[in-house]
Amino acid sequence: MFLEPDEVKKRIEKIREEIPRSVFSELEEELSKVEVTEEELNKIIEEIKRRYDYSLVEPGEAVGIVAAQSMGEPSTQMTMRTFHYAGVAELNVTLGLPRIIEIVDARRVPSTPTMTIYLKEDIAEDREKAKGIAKKIESVTVDDVIKRAEMDLIDSKVTLILDEYELKRREITLEEIVEKLTPIKGVEVEYNENQISLKVPNPSMKELRKVATRARGQYLRGIKDIQRVVMRKEGKEYVIYTEGSNLKEVLKIDGVDITRTKTNDILEIHKVLGVEAARNAIINEALDTLEEQGLMVDIRHLMLIADMMTVDGEVKAIGRHGVSGEKASVLARAAFEITVDHLLKAGIKGEVEELRGIVENVIVGRPVRLGTGMVELKMRRELEEKREEA
Repeated sequence: MFLEPDEVKKRIEKIREEIPRSVFSELEEELSKVEVTEEELNKIIEEIKRRYDYSLVEPGEAVGIVAAQSMGEPSTQMTMRTFHYAGVAELNVTLGLPRIIEIVDARRVPSTPTMTIYLKEDIAEDREKAKGIAKKIESVTVDDVIKRAEMDLIDSKVTLILDEYELKRREITLEEIVEKLTPIKGVEVEYNENQISLKVPNPSMKELRKVATRARGQYLRGIKDIQRVVMRKEGKEYVIYTEGSNLKEVLKIDGVDITRTKTNDILEIHKVLGVEAARNAIINEALDTLEEQGLMVDIRHLMLIADMMTVDGEVKAIGRHGVSGEKASVLARAAFEITVDHLLKAGIKGEVEELRGIVENVIVGRPVRLGTGMVELKMRRELEEKREEA
């Protein structure tokens, strides 16, 4: 006989405190879809409790070393190819081992910063509206809409030959370009249908080159740091991929879905959204990189690495300038890199080695305080003495 839904809810409520909230919510959701007998429900509850207990970390387990090995071993099998066409044929993305190194080194700027921009429901399925947002995002400079720049030393001017196809494609007018070039100090702007002339007051090759470089780099529209934009249809909706990243400015654009839009620049995420978002980004980026290579690593190892990198509220590298270089143990720091410097500084400061970690105990030849090594046996002499007297 099947149990009533209210009875099922009442029974599973008893184990709410014994299992994680996410597991409980999933159990509640799944049981609401099916009918179960009392015997089946008891078996389900017992199995969930058994599996949860089995998944917990044993006291004294070397979680740090296990995490390092779990990440290090598959990394040796990764490809060394830095660039790979990942999903979008037109954009290069760093993957494999170089990307993993970038993540754990907390590089200030990734070698290939990219963004995946999702749009709000009412815009996502409309090609023209999505195209309009893509145009707002892509950074356009004068250099993108000209064929070439010619320098004339006799007339002391720089002539920009415009590319009509690019002007039409990017929907930029001649007047817009002239407006942006006019503020250049001491330069007189003249223009006709397909070219713009910039008259320079001092007729020297150095001055002409200077004006030409400044004019070519003049920003016209879009978001700075985003060089290229590619739009792709995924299922029913259009998704925008970018070469370059500027999360803060992209999130300001009306029509962008701020809940799903992401960047592969972890330090930028930390700056814009905070340390918890950066921690999630480290986990997701590492997991995506490993999965792309067909490698499976338990997410808990990646979570531990991300926790160590962000525990102080800042994103730190795992290296001598971050996690390893800030260890409390003098010997652990010295064993990693620049041995003499660490020992010398510790000697000057009068630091004391507590011998609590793994590395320092291995160095001095003592049992490591992990696993079975955590247990210390002591004998109470007074009991022994009483026995001898009796």
